[in-house]
Amino acid sequence: MAGGNLQAQQGNKKHLKGVIDMLTIPEIKAFIDNDASSDKKRFARVGQKYYEGDHDIRKYRLYFINADGDLQEDTTRSNIKISHPFFTELVDQEVQYMLSGKDAFVKSDLPELQDELDAYFNDNENFIAELYEVITGAVAKGFEYMYAYKDAEGHTCFQSADSLGVVEVRAKDTDDGCEYVIYWYVERIGKDNKAIKRIQVWDDKQTYFFCQVDDGDIVPDDSAPINPRPHTIWHKTGDASTYFDGFGFIPFFRLDNCKKQFSGLKTIKDLIDDYDLMSCGLSNNIQDANEVLYVVKGFQGDNLDELMTNIKAKKHIGIPDTGGDVDIRTIDIPYQARQAKLDLDEKNIYRFGMGFNSAQLGDGNITNVVIKSRYALLDLKCNKLEIRLKQFMRRLLKIVLKEINDENGTDYQMKDVYFDFEREVMTNAQDNAQIELTDAQKQQVQVTTLLNLATLLDNETLMENICEVLDLDYTEIQDKLPKQEDTDLYPARDALDGIQPEDDTGGAG
Repeated sequence: MAGGNLQAQQGNKKHLKGVIDMLTIPEIKAFIDNDASSDKKRFARVGQKYYEGDHDIRKYRLYFINADGDLQEDTTRSNIKISHPFFTELVDQEVQYMLSGKDAFVKSDLPELQDELDAYFNDNENFIAELYEVITGAVAKGFEYMYAYKDAEGHTCFQSADSLGVVEVRAKDTDDGCEYVIYWYVERIGKDNKAIKRIQVWDDKQTYFFCQVDDGDIVPDDSAPINPRPHTIWHKTGDASTYFDGFGFIPFFRLDNCKKQFSGLKTIKDLIDDYDLMSCGLSNNIQDANEVLYVVKGFQGDNLDELMTNIKAKKHIGIPDTGGDVDIRTIDIPYQARQAKLDLDEKNIYRFGMGFNSAQLGDGNITNVVIKSRYALLDLKCNKLEIRLKQFMRRLLKIVLKEINDENGTDYQMKDVYFDFEREVMTNAQDNAQIELTDAQKQQVQVTTLLNLATLLDNETLMENICEVLDLDYTEIQDKLPKQEDTDLYPARDALDGIQPEDDTGGAG
């Protein structure tokens, strides 16, 4: 679609009851269902749950074999369920570290172009917020999406899209041989809290809107004012008509955590589960330590429940005169063994999760050299992500550059832009102060040495060397320095002014 008058296209809304070109409503349902049941989406959901702190330990149950030999859930013992959000920390740590630089990350050596890029990316708080969401989703779930759209002013903007609700439809899987992206999300409305699934079907020209109430049929979404809606809508000055056009491609862009789109959770899930189990087991042991075991010797009653009731309520029991006794036993808590296992699990979680354990900083006396070494694994992980992030940003940049060129009549190219993701490392303030003091003392010695050699050097050479030591730009201060002749010749001339030489006769000439 090369564009046109939107009012002339409103009749398109009628054909939505059956098909979208050649993509039918049954196809849409089938694509959504098959995608939701795929292994990729299943583990992506697990990654999202663990990022939110919803671990498998929350479903942990205790069982025992009753007197009849049946397996039965034990609801009397302590069953503490605590999720330890290591994965949440590792994901947020990677995202924050990736975007920790204070300077712009989309750069150009052309000042005019840099101003335009800042407006779209570097100084755009909305874009920064969406980029955080995309990177977080990619690391947590394995992949995440961002899509492009036009705002009311006609400028291109970008919005993150939950990968769990994005379905990429390949051309070879459709009857019409075209590619699509299906994007759906669930919202709850009304007093009865009904779940309404909003479904968008994107092709290279426009977007079609559908909805599904609970598990009902998929039908066109009557709440959409324009359906289908072109990618771009605008008005011409002095013209009441609304005009439209499409991007010419499906404006969805995917950021992958790795080639196979695995969540960062994959390598450490078992370790986190083991840590949760060990930690909760220790908590259960401590909780149950108040419960003692009663060994009753010579018990001749016929009701064990009555015996326990008397122990707990009356605080006494009756035993036979001969051969009777009560022995109270307590539970030994394997604290050291469990703590050793917890320490080992924690170490391996940060090792194989390639993260930085901030707890290792201790009391703050650790040096910057040691801190930097502990960032090594995180740097390796971020280096891999940076490659994919730059590829992702180039796809966004292509759209932005075209818009800038169309609006300003320029011809900026992709080669005019580069990406620079600087990362700030946590440092020891005391160590930094000591380093600065040492550097200052070194500079002082160097400057003093140069001043001692001043009689052997001309002023220009001397100042050039001093500026080099102090990391100053000599060309900026050169004009502010007095000229050599000013310091040497002019004072001598002024000293001779007013002195009249004597003539040969001894009188004044």
